[in-house]
Amino acid sequence: MPKMTFIERDGARREVDAPVGLSVLEIAHKHDIDLEGACEGSLACATCHVIVDPEWAGKLSEPTDDEEDMLDLAFGLEQTSRLGCQIVMTEDLDGLTVQLPKAG
Repeated sequence: MPKMTFIERDGARREVDAPVGLSVLEIAHKHDIDLEGACEGSLACATCHVIVDPEWAGKLSEPTDDEEDMLDLAFGLEQTSRLGCQIVMTEDLDGLTVQLPKAG
């Protein structure tokens, strides 16, 4: 099973099992990682904002216009910011690392 690493707001790193077909948001919830997802993955908010490690950013599909619009609402936006609900785990993403943005 693929694995991924979350860098939590306090800087702690957590490597977790990341089942293929689940979104980063779903994986975070499965492992009690503090990633909100207020709209439950319906692409109607930016509360699942994550910062993708630059090493991995180029391996993801490009964000849709809808995702880009929602990211405009996110706090602490970075060059590699994405919405966790829009990143779906694949075997090719084994080792993916994302950081939770610092609280505002």
